[in-house]
Amino acid sequence: MSTTALDTARPHLAALVEELKKKGAIRSEPWADVFASVPRHTFVPRWYEQETNDKGITVWRMQHAIHEDRLPQAYRDVTLVTALDPDTAEQVDPHAWTGIPTSSSTLPSLMAGMLEDLNVEDGHRVLEIGTGTGYNAALLCARLGEHLVHSIDVDPALVQTAQKRLAEIGYAPQLTAGDGQNGYPGAASFDRIIATCSVPSIPPAWIEQTRPEGIIVADIALGIEGGLVRLAIDAEQRAYGHFTHTAGRFMAARSNATTYPTHQRAPYAPETGTRPTTVTAADIRSNYPFRLLLALELRDVELVYHSDDNGTMSLQLQRPDGSWARTPLTGDSTMTYGGDLDLWQRAEDAWAWWNENGRPSQDRFGYARKPEGSARAWHIPTGRRWDL
Repeated sequence: MSTTALDTARPHLAALVEELKKKGAIRSEPWADVFASVPRHTFVPRWYEQETNDKGITVWRMQHAIHEDRLPQAYRDVTLVTALDPDTAEQVDPHAWTGIPTSSSTLPSLMAGMLEDLNVEDGHRVLEIGTGTGYNAALLCARLGEHLVHSIDVDPALVQTAQKRLAEIGYAPQLTAGDGQNGYPGAASFDRIIATCSVPSIPPAWIEQTRPEGIIVADIALGIEGGLVRLAIDAEQRAYGHFTHTAGRFMAARSNATTYPTHQRAPYAPETGTRPTTVTAADIRSNYPFRLLLALELRDVELVYHSDDNGTMSLQLQRPDGSWARTPLTGDSTMTYGGDLDLWQRAEDAWAWWNENGRPSQDRFGYARKPEGSARAWHIPTGRRWDL
């Protein structure tokens, strides 16, 4: 490995490792050594940060790691947006664009937590879904050796750039461009699969390419919320595990061949009334495990922000049939609704159950997928179950 980039980053790497240890993201010395040996700025030499310009427009402004003394910023424990959708991006000044992010370098604490959850051992063959910048692939190379690391991304340009940056620090893992939801091309099999994109369910190809007793760590999108699951695969290709203590979300997997279900929502129902509520916007926003429970309870419901004619912002649940219910972000303990009152009542019932059961964290919820594709989740202590 070239020592130039590593020497430049060494003090920042040491600080990052200490931060990740304090947060509990790094829990073992092998991964501490790995994170201390891979320079992040090699893979994220530039990124976009969101700001409001002097015209009041929200833009993405490009930042450079080496220039303008911003190298320490590349080693913050934050997600760095690295690419914008070319179909929506519009340049508003020489260094700023509007647009929708399509790729990023995940915050290091999330990456470290997932890699620890993957529980790799020497000799394990690993497939990464979502090459992105190549930073995660480099971490895996440093831990296992480049010959055991495979990575796939739907964007050929990202793969090409990642390959070049990996080579700069002396790594040449097996990279390819393609739809990672279809697995790795060829009759490959892996001890571990890690996905840095979200999917609505675990694709069959991932299970088929995981050896018995192998592990998959991935982000499952369930509607209102989702989360990371750690699943063991048995000889009958059943995936069985739980949501992880590591919390985080990823951009949805992109594919030209796959379309995800979308709700065709009817027009909003007329406002029916307002009443007191036992669960507020703050309760929902500040409790990730509760949002996960809501996603399990309310499978066809969306959670959105709503602004009324007076500019009051609310958190709103809405169904495809046009029913809706909202509570203001101001902390007011009232709920306004239209259509089916049961929509918010079910949220209140879920809030009561979550509190009565000790506010269980997300890792107290199991997740399983059968070979034919059906999936379920359950509350591990009580066995309460949800078919997905």
